[in-house]
Amino acid sequence: MMRYTRSSQLFAEAQTVLPGGVNSPVRAFKGVGGTPVFMERAKGAYLYDADGHQYLDYINSWGPMILGHAHPEVTEAIISQVEKGTSFGTPTELETEIARLVVENVPGIEKIRFVNSGTEACMSAVRLARGFTGRDKIVKFAGCYHGHADVFLIQAGSGAATFGVPNSPGVTQATAKNTILADFNDLNGVREIFAQYGDEIAAVILEPVAGNMGCVPPLDGFLQGLRDVCHAHGALLIFDEVMTGFRLAAGGAQQLFEVNADIVTYGKVIGGGMPVGAFAARAEIMDQLAPAGPVYQAGTLSGNPVAMRAGLTTLELLFKDVKAFERLEENTISLAEEISHILSKKGIVHTINQVGSMMSVFFSEKTITDFETAKSANNPTFNRFFHHMLQEGVYLPPSSFETWFISMAVQQEEIEKTLQAVEKFEG
Repeated sequence: MMRYTRSSQLFAEAQTVLPGGVNSPVRAFKGVGGTPVFMERAKGAYLYDADGHQYLDYINSWGPMILGHAHPEVTEAIISQVEKGTSFGTPTELETEIARLVVENVPGIEKIRFVNSGTEACMSAVRLARGFTGRDKIVKFAGCYHGHADVFLIQAGSGAATFGVPNSPGVTQATAKNTILADFNDLNGVREIFAQYGDEIAAVILEPVAGNMGCVPPLDGFLQGLRDVCHAHGALLIFDEVMTGFRLAAGGAQQLFEVNADIVTYGKVIGGGMPVGAFAARAEIMDQLAPAGPVYQAGTLSGNPVAMRAGLTTLELLFKDVKAFERLEENTISLAEEISHILSKKGIVHTINQVGSMMSVFFSEKTITDFETAKSANNPTFNRFFHHMLQEGVYLPPSSFETWFISMAVQQEEIEKTLQAVEKFEG
């Protein structure tokens, strides 16, 4: 049995100087119980903790490490850039190079701005949408997470077409009144909202494949329906592709589902493991941003050269491998099908959602299509599954509401290791 003596010591020390002992809440294992594992290094498909244990990694830094950890070409590119300087506060040619690469590969966008996180990208996208349309209200979906900006920390009001209320202290009622909450995959609900507030809505924002209630794909016609209703009412459609961008396809979910958004946000893969976010749109919209236009947005470290080099190298490696996304999907499908086969053989009730190299195991007999069905899954069973897999050397997201991310470093050997661990689970 694995023991976490050093991790326990480190967690106790961390709690004296960090709120909750972590710098992002899900890392604290609150959702699954127990002491969080402190990692020291990573390579390929594996993490190594402070107590010397090895884990097959299905978090991959929550998505960015699509090539695997410490990829030699990305690492070499970062070191080379660091030797030239870590930050200049001036324009660099690198920013134009990665911008051009993104614009050439993603449908429907002409210009992009780089920021430092997915939260900043989504926050800025909403401001841009409001500035472009001259409207105040946005529609978001229960269970979709777009970072921790005030406008997104909203929970449901008293009905489907009512304004939200704050779900975190510090978020004001004034902010909440401009956010309307809808149910994911409920197109009729969105139509009702637009029938009531259509000329006040600046934008609809969503994860085209939800990853923050577990992996939940859009139902057939849902994304196109949103595209149509936004167009009919003069609102903008924002795809939060912080997770799906450059993971599901070179052009992300827009390419995969053949539906173009007006504004797209990015993070994770676009930074190659460094802190990077971005938002992009056609020139007509992006040229509203300062200094070209009146909508203000700025950042001291935006376009940081080390982050740009890491992201550029990662995207170049992905795009030149024409079978990369196909192989990722094939491995993920194989993993999902084999896990399902084993759990079914054991009589363990479950359902698995999978899109590209994203997947989630829900211990539920229901089809998981939205936040309500995701919440109805058996979380105590998931918590036991998580800790069982951890003891077997397989690191899963420490929450039933987070998606798994499969990297290119996961090959048949790693899939077999995972399946052997699942075989030992008794439910």
